[in-house]
Amino acid sequence: MKDSPEELEAYLKGKTLLVYWFMLRSPESPVGVREVQRKLGFSSPSVAAHHLDKLLSLGLVEKSLRGEYYLKKEVKVGVLRFFTRLGKFMVPRFIFYSVWFSSMLIAYMLLYGMNLSLHNIVALIFGFLACAIFWYETIRLWRQKPI
Repeated sequence: MKDSPEELEAYLKGKTLLVYWFMLRSPESPVGVREVQRKLGFSSPSVAAHHLDKLLSLGLVEKSLRGEYYLKKEVKVGVLRFFTRLGKFMVPRFIFYSVWFSSMLIAYMLLYGMNLSLHNIVALIFGFLACAIFWYETIRLWRQKPI
C-alpha cells in the first residue's frame, strides 16, 4: 500500500480510477474480472485483471479465494475528494449546496412576493448568483467523474 495520498493519487488515475469508481458504486458487492471487463467496455479480461491487481497492490481492494474482488478501503484523492456516496450513487458534494440555495431562493420568492423594493432586489441577486455558482460547480464536477 502506498503511504501518502499524493503517491496514491499518482497511481489511481485513468482506467484504474475507472475500475475503482465502478467498485465504489456498490461497495458491498464482489466483482469479477469478466464483470469489470463487460461493464467498463475493456478490450479483454486481462486489462480488467491488470487494473484490479493494481488496486490490490495499492491496498484498496481484497481478493477472495474464488477470484472475486472486494472493496477494502475508500480513499478521497483527486476528483474523488469532491464526491460523496448516496446509496449506489456517487454525487458531487456541491449538489447539497445547490439544492439548498435553490430551495431557499424559491421559498423566499414564494413567501416575500415579487415587489421591487431594494431589499428584494438585492436578496434575489444574491440568491440567483449563489444558485448559479453552485449549480455550475456541481455540473462541472459531474462532467469530470470517471464513468
